[in-house]
Amino acid sequence: MSTFVCAHDNDFSAIAAGGIMGITIKEIAELCGVSQGTVDRALNHRPGISEKTKKKILAVASERNYRPDPVARSLARGRTMTIGVVLFDLYNRSFSQLMNAIEMSSREAGYYVHLMLTNKDPDNEKKCIEHLIHRKVDGIILFPINEGPEFDQYLRMLNIPIVTICNKVSDHWRYVGIDDRQAMKDAMDYVCRKGYERFIYVCPPLAYKGRTNIFTQEERFAGCLQGLRDNGITEQPIVIDTPAYVEALSGIDFRSAPKTAVVCSCDIYALEVMNHLKERGLRIPEDVGVIGFDNIDVLKYVAPRLTTVEYAVEQFGERAVRDIVGQIETGGSEHIPLLPYRIIAGSSI
Repeated sequence: MSTFVCAHDNDFSAIAAGGIMGITIKEIAELCGVSQGTVDRALNHRPGISEKTKKKILAVASERNYRPDPVARSLARGRTMTIGVVLFDLYNRSFSQLMNAIEMSSREAGYYVHLMLTNKDPDNEKKCIEHLIHRKVDGIILFPINEGPEFDQYLRMLNIPIVTICNKVSDHWRYVGIDDRQAMKDAMDYVCRKGYERFIYVCPPLAYKGRTNIFTQEERFAGCLQGLRDNGITEQPIVIDTPAYVEALSGIDFRSAPKTAVVCSCDIYALEVMNHLKERGLRIPEDVGVIGFDNIDVLKYVAPRLTTVEYAVEQFGERAVRDIVGQIETGGSEHIPLLPYRIIAGSSI
């Protein structure tokens, strides 16, 4: 995934006049009467050069339209200045926001991004990773679908910096996320305080438990169960773990049942649930309460305002990039704490 900037006609004229690459380091050295090494130090702001000489070199470079050769710089550094990102898909709006943050943060750090989508296919995930390895990316930000010791060992054999995000593989790999279990427990505490007696938990990914990596979704479900227990709710929630979750809801009676809350593990499910309930003539929250998770940006257009769990998705991307760049450039990186979250009280509960 690369970013291209279109130039106006005047910009192209300027480039044509100065040449695509402009002046070279060798030519700057000849004009300034110094060595190419001195020019390199000045252009990269390294020590070992007087301020007067540095100013002269930078002035000549600017006047003569000097532009660094990215290929040459990559060869000199032993890096391609690219980061691979392996992501499930972009259907979930929070993933789109996250990907945007990763691309912007990478560009600010001087790196370009290669994006690969797995479509939640474990075999395709390995193909995506291997493609990035062949492209010689400097590091990978991975939203893993695979799990277990065999996959963990596979990643170790690649000998490349990796940051996992949203789903964990093992404690060996740096991880960016929140405490999903505690966040959902806090959400259930909030719902239970509203007096709900029956609970329906909507999470289609639970159908893939044991087949793919759904760490985040498993943690949220565990938090839901813990929250119910801690609030003295002994009846187990009705769990809907099928992709046809709206159809599954259609057979549930809400009018004559105890006060019911539909708890959704992601906002995208909650929005579909709300549409379904409205089509049935049910009022939210008077007849049925609904809560989501993620606080995706489109919620501002939805009525009633969805109660949800918010975390700074852009910060996920920024932290992941900061860590992977640290691993690439210094071999180490700072500790990544779990990121904060909060309950956003809407009017759907």
